[in-house]
Amino acid sequence: MTVRKSSVAGSFYPESPDEIIKMFEEALQEEKKNIKTELKNKNIVGGVSPHAGYMYCVREAVHLFEILREKGEKYDTVVIVNPNHTGYGEAVSVDSNESWETPFGGIEVDTELGAELSFPKEPMAQRFEHSGEVMLPYLYYFLKSSFKILPICMMRQDLQTAVKIAEKVKDASEKLERKILLLISSDFTHFQTPEKGAKLDSYAIESLLKMDSSEFQDRVLEKDISICGMGPIMVLLEYSKMTLKNPKLEILKRGHSGEVYPSDEVVDYVSIVVYEEETDPAD
Repeated sequence: MTVRKSSVAGSFYPESPDEIIKMFEEALQEEKKNIKTELKNKNIVGGVSPHAGYMYCVREAVHLFEILREKGEKYDTVVIVNPNHTGYGEAVSVDSNESWETPFGGIEVDTELGAELSFPKEPMAQRFEHSGEVMLPYLYYFLKSSFKILPICMMRQDLQTAVKIAEKVKDASEKLERKILLLISSDFTHFQTPEKGAKLDSYAIESLLKMDSSEFQDRVLEKDISICGMGPIMVLLEYSKMTLKNPKLEILKRGHSGEVYPSDEVVDYVSIVVYEEETDPAD
């Protein structure tokens, strides 16, 4: 079995499972009263989580993952769509390994689902890429039940490519009868003041709340907003509109690195969930 070895264990997150669990539990204790656990009753299709070092973004990330834990849904496969920061690999690719290493143990890749997508299969896009890997300890700890993963690395980030990925994931998961969770890895504005970063993010988020991928892309490009997972986020929007009658996006938590180490140049983190909004029969 080919295994992708952990690339950022010991830097982005601890190598020790006990230390990881301690970080999760401390963040949960700190955020507990603000986590929207009532959303566990919704039909959740996916969400967005930050991918920075845990010390910076764990307080945002646990909002999404705690809702998923309380929901207790069993997923066959978690499809992780992450950006490409390294420049290695194809424009869009599926990882060719059969398993990914984590401090908690290996997680098997859904190679059958990956083959159905007909994207190039190769190891280099993810080999030194952190944005997919950092999702795994969260998934291992919070989902509890067994699942496979399908990491998709997205270097070409535009709406046309996002629609193509969403269509292929939808068609393949339906064909193979997979119950999937679509997990998007993205940070938001990078290296601006806290005030400017919040303003830029709010401008982009207005479009996300309307589930409008085209406007989201236009706004990000217009203001040159450094949302590194713009493309993956549009995959979630488009997939949600393909699979849900009335998709709703909700912002769970916003924060930035300056809340850990005060700075005039911070990275922003936003935790997001997308679910089916119930309609009033009287409407």
